Amino acid sequence: MASTGASRGGAASPRPPQGRSSRQDKYSVLLPTYNERENLPLIVWLLVKSFSESAINYEIIIIDDGSPDGTREVAEQLEKIYGSDRILLRPREKKLGLGTAYIHGIKHATGNYVIIMDADLSHHPKFIPEFIRKQKEGNFDIVSGTRYKGNGGVYGWDLKRKIISRGANFITQILLRPGASDLTGSFRLYRKEVLQKLIEKCVSKGYVFQMEMIVRARQLNYTIGEVPISFVDRVYGESKLGGNEIVSFLKGLLTLFATT
Repeated sequence: MASTGASRGGAASPRPPQGRSSRQDKYSVLLPTYNERENLPLIVWLLVKSFSESAINYEIIIIDDGSPDGTREVAEQLEKIYGSDRILLRPREKKLGLGTAYIHGIKHATGNYVIIMDADLSHHPKFIPEFIRKQKEGNFDIVSGTRYKGNGGVYGWDLKRKIISRGANFITQILLRPGASDLTGSFRLYRKEVLQKLIEKCVSKGYVFQMEMIVRARQLNYTIGEVPISFVDRVYGESKLGGNEIVSFLKGLLTLFATT
């Protein structure tokens, strides 16, 4: 599995000693949702199964942005089923963006590590134990899932979307030289304090936000490990990627190129 270390100048990385026992660690999963009523019970069940089988201490924080399809009501039921110590519903009244969802969720996180991922089943929780192993091996600040190295890949996309994704990642690599192979992915593990610092630094919204997080990590001299993942297109619901998001991505990319 590939790994990279961002070694450029910047803030020193707040890394605890490698000898720290993993039994002391707790992992907070941030799950932003919008119209994920069908997917939410499945992703939560898979997360609980993965954590339980690996004896990992965890909590799942659901940040629903006023979904009109009943996602919040489903989350309330899941909170009752699994317990409020494991499932924490922290809703917002309306759709306010991914970056602010993470800011909102991290306020309620009690773990010393934070995992971000999509709630639409495109990110399988089976990779999380691998993320944790990779982080321990290299004492990384960030571990990012990558579709573009090793045996990583994308399944269920048509040719047009594959070209858009590959093209966006290629252009980003050329312009920003981020030191990571998959900038637009959103399946990552962070040290909590690192994520907090990066969120403070980031100004982008939408899909550019994930890209800026890695670019800022490079600037602050945080280390990044990578784990190949299989990305699977959503089973239920509609993709939130549209023409407006593509235009916003290109504008954000140019802004980052001019300012970093």
